[in-house]
Amino acid sequence: MNKIIKIFCAAGLALTFTACEDFFNQESTTVIFADKDHLNNATDTIYSVTGIMHKMQAIADRTVLLGEVRGDLVDINDNTDSDLRSLAFFNVSDSNVYNQPKDYYAIINNCNYFLAKADSTLKNNRNETIFQKEIAAVKAFRAWTYLQLVLNYGRVPFVTTPILSKTESEATYPRYDIKQVCDYFISDLTPCKDVEMPGYGTVGSSDSRFFYYPIKVLLGDLNLWAGNYFEAAKSYYDYISTRNGYEATSAYPTGTIFQSWDRDRTSYIRSSGSWAYNCFRTETYAKNSELIFMIPGDSIRAYGNYSELRSLFNSADNEGYTVQLTPSQAMIDLSASQIYCQYTSSGDTIFAPLGLDNYQDGDLRLSACYTSMSLEYKKKNIDYVSLSKFSTRNVHLLRRAHVYLRLAEALNRAGWPRMAFQILQSGLNDDVIAQKVVPFYPADSARICDNFKFSPTQYILYSSNQQEGNTAGIHQRGSGWSEYNPYYQMPDTAVQNADERLAYQMKAVEDLIVDEYALETAFEGQRFYDLMRVALRRNDPAYLANAIYKRRGEAGVTLMKGEVKVDLTNPQNWYLSWKKQIGYNY
Repeated sequence: MNKIIKIFCAAGLALTFTACEDFFNQESTTVIFADKDHLNNATDTIYSVTGIMHKMQAIADRTVLLGEVRGDLVDINDNTDSDLRSLAFFNVSDSNVYNQPKDYYAIINNCNYFLAKADSTLKNNRNETIFQKEIAAVKAFRAWTYLQLVLNYGRVPFVTTPILSKTESEATYPRYDIKQVCDYFISDLTPCKDVEMPGYGTVGSSDSRFFYYPIKVLLGDLNLWAGNYFEAAKSYYDYISTRNGYEATSAYPTGTIFQSWDRDRTSYIRSSGSWAYNCFRTETYAKNSELIFMIPGDSIRAYGNYSELRSLFNSADNEGYTVQLTPSQAMIDLSASQIYCQYTSSGDTIFAPLGLDNYQDGDLRLSACYTSMSLEYKKKNIDYVSLSKFSTRNVHLLRRAHVYLRLAEALNRAGWPRMAFQILQSGLNDDVIAQKVVPFYPADSARICDNFKFSPTQYILYSSNQQEGNTAGIHQRGSGWSEYNPYYQMPDTAVQNADERLAYQMKAVEDLIVDEYALETAFEGQRFYDLMRVALRRNDPAYLANAIYKRRGEAGVTLMKGEVKVDLTNPQNWYLSWKKQIGYNY
């Protein structure tokens, strides 16, 4: 990656421009481009696309930290630096290292330049647009970056043409909120949804297919934030059903990667499973790979785009074995509150006991990725911490579980909470839909069956003879045989009014989905936004506020309210601002 970028930078020109109160400073290389009216050859386009990837490296760590440090699943400690501490307490200054909107606009401006200059009229002898894949990829980069920007700042200057002069940089641009950003890019990306991403092979030992955010997933995200729930569900489903090809038998199921106690075990000492390894260490592109999107990082700090996430969360990457961020008490409590169910080969249902060591109470996913122990270091006792979610130089930002959980969230809000719940409990396939979903929604049966087909229909829970179409509930990844767990069932009420009953189910299932986001995807950069999305949807700012205040458990609420100086029941305080040029109030 760096080799390509260096060649490109040497071949092109770098424009810098200034303004007293803009997003570009005199030292920044804002636009990297070829000195031509058009990008009309393969060399120019490849270098331009990889140049945009290089710009994205600057916001890789920030994407995770802004989504987690402000949430309720991560906590700070005495070693935490002032910038991270300010994030955690919603007291972010203009000089905070994580409050740099210019880095987002550098990506956006390069995307705008590429889209303005790429020659979309060139066609091959099959009358296909030569740079169609690159144009679609750059549109996705731009849309994804704008979404990150507006989620963090609430209202942002919106521009889709390249800024190439000082005058242009100082112009006044319209401010878009989340809904406006989503609406624009839904329209912009929909024509590209079936375009394949470019294939540049292996770059820096990583498969370049992981460098592109899939447009169908991005359309799902945009529709989810915009409140278009059926459209969001359909987009997620379209990705799942076509990720491995368009054949009728193709599938990208949830898979059977679990963290579990040995079958029939009655002595609970340690668990085994493939969940942690497959989710966070494996970067091989295959039909069943968990990873979907990552931003590649450098292997050496001196190169300039080295991810610091490993050193923030892991003792082994720090001098003195200190860490700055750890799982919060809220995360530990949520994990321990789950009830692990084991269905034995003899047909018995048993439950794991409580009082286990190493965070093994309840759900096993926290203990599978997080280790804390006391060691002697330089004649002093230290706490040694390891979080395997950050184990490579690359920053993983999207994986299969995210897509399925967002599909569940969208299906629930589309009016089918039982269908959403099956993604958590048993997994979806045609048989599950026919038996556990359609009978409860007879008026919608055609719409469900026509738009959501999961084949093949074979469903084998925890089978050693894994079939391509096998699937399982996301909750089963850490809490055992959830299909047989009497404590993990579809929420319901005795209320007979159909609308009230549906409203009750949707809210209760949404609560389960939010908990599952935490259990499955904690520390991966999504938590604050998951809470924000639900709070906005419910028109209930206290939903987010109360979760943050409980970061240190029920006993720590008063302390948290004292340390968080702003009122989190006011949504304006959720967003960053910078020099009165960007933010909710500007």
